[in-house]
Amino acid sequence: MAESGKKASIAAIRVVVAEMVVMAVILIVEDDGFIRDDAEIMLQDCGHDILSASDVDEALSLLRLPQRIDALFTDIYLKKAVLGGYELAQQAVKYRLNLRVLYTTGNTISEKTKTLFVAGAHFLQKPYTRLQLRNSVEQLLAP
Repeated sequence: MAESGKKASIAAIRVVVAEMVVMAVILIVEDDGFIRDDAEIMLQDCGHDILSASDVDEALSLLRLPQRIDALFTDIYLKKAVLGGYELAQQAVKYRLNLRVLYTTGNTISEKTKTLFVAGAHFLQKPYTRLQLRNSVEQLLAP
């Protein structure tokens, strides 16, 4: 009886830990290497697996591969790119129907501009803190 109680306790602990840790595979698309590296570290510290790209073409190549990607975290205005974060997200959701999108920018955007977001997308203003990024990603991934 003690052994079955111990197994039940271990199983209960595993369930609690699994519920506490929301691990996702997140594709970060950011043309500024410093900001991209910082976001990678912040999200890895939260337990997420990270893929990263510095431009739209690299991101689309990753999205076409048969690998798990749960969320796209993209800068809206990517330097040296014909397509920006808006267009990237529109293409990305064609490849990944359940992909969740979190946009970011250091520029001011209007409510009218937010109408360009893909359905269900979230927004995080730069500069952001580790806590703000973590909370935004948790909200994005919430069922």
